[in-house]
Amino acid sequence: MHALGRLLGSLLGAGDVVGLEGPLGAGKTTLTQGIAQGLAVPRERHVASPTFSLVNQHPGRVPLAHADFYRLRSPAELAELGLDELFERGATVIEWVDLFPDAVPSDHLHIRIAPESAGSSQARLLTVRSHGPRSQAILHALAD
Repeated sequence: MHALGRLLGSLLGAGDVVGLEGPLGAGKTTLTQGIAQGLAVPRERHVASPTFSLVNQHPGRVPLAHADFYRLRSPAELAELGLDELFERGATVIEWVDLFPDAVPSDHLHIRIAPESAGSSQARLLTVRSHGPRSQAILHALAD
């Protein structure tokens, strides 16, 4: 998850949005930590799930906004997060995006993480979908 995240982060620029979907423990935050590395977020920055703070911001080659919709109960709460401003300033990763799918721009990358049991280790099935020309270019670069 870290390696994939690093690669994805190296491809992201200001205005790019990645929505993450998956159950608790699926690896959303681990993937985001890799994305932070790819965005050159300083190593001393602790990239943790923003479940209680809702949004964490990190400096890097491109600033990273890391949001979490898990604790939100209504679309009205989204307005308090200032998402539109975050989308403009840097790259944004949103955990639990499936709870409020209309909160992201039309052009975004959506990653669904599904844990699968594989013997004694935890395998994951990732489904990545692009929604728009910029996210499609990122997906093609990721596939290459």
